[in-house]
Amino acid sequence: MSATQTTAAPMPGALRLFWRGFSENRGAVVGLAVMVLLILAAILADVVAPYSPIEQFRDHFLTPPVWQQGGTSGFLLGTDDVGRDILTRLIYGARLSLVIGLSVVVLALSSGTALGLVAAFAGGAVDTAIMRFMDIVLVFPSLLLAIVIVAILGPSLFNAMIAVSIVTLPNYTRLVRASALSELSRDYVTATRSAGASTVRLMFDTVLPNCTAPLIVQASLGFSSAILDAAALGFLGLGAQPPTPEWGTMLAGALQYYQRAWWVLTFPGIAILVTVLAFNLFGDGLRDALDPKLKR
Repeated sequence: MSATQTTAAPMPGALRLFWRGFSENRGAVVGLAVMVLLILAAILADVVAPYSPIEQFRDHFLTPPVWQQGGTSGFLLGTDDVGRDILTRLIYGARLSLVIGLSVVVLALSSGTALGLVAAFAGGAVDTAIMRFMDIVLVFPSLLLAIVIVAILGPSLFNAMIAVSIVTLPNYTRLVRASALSELSRDYVTATRSAGASTVRLMFDTVLPNCTAPLIVQASLGFSSAILDAAALGFLGLGAQPPTPEWGTMLAGALQYYQRAWWVLTFPGIAILVTVLAFNLFGDGLRDALDPKLKR
């Protein structure tokens, strides 16, 4: 057969290779499916939610779920102590939780990336000062430090997001610094510097693009941590304030009814569990797909 008659098999694209590695992890695929459902529910909350999240039905205090005696089809998952539909509040809570996770990750990722690059490129006293500050932050338990920060700033959802961003900042800073230091010793960085590239260009155009894979994995795992920490602050009364439909705040308001109205406490807890688990599974799949050395 002549060379002109031979056809080479098409090379799979980068996206196809990524999906092949990602789909080998079934847990990651399940996590991705749950994430898609959560995102759709958050975006379409105004359409799919049967009621307003703050609407009260005075004739339906602590109504049980539809499958339990005393339940009604108008409230599939029951109502809380003031007659608000739990299903509606869970759907709107998904929107709020995703906004919290995204905001925290963006704040911590952008700040940590800048600090990590500065530490790696500056070295010396600047590097030591930045990393010792990160070590001080890591000394304290993350939730305890977040509580202290919110107690100083005042209880609110915005301050809770700031606090969670601060306690997760060292993870991104240390990761970017380590990745940047490993890249600085490579030949392509030396060649770019010899060609007269500025420090800023070396940081963001040369080194940073080669550090994105571990950052993407860390961001996906940090998303679940942010949701969990914000829910914990809300549970302690330091995050979102009532009547905001936030899952941690819903748990806090349901504690006194856990014996006579189990659904008020159970469903927000399940929502937090499923969301955090889905993002963790998705992060594990990303790690396996982006780092060939970690593939199962």
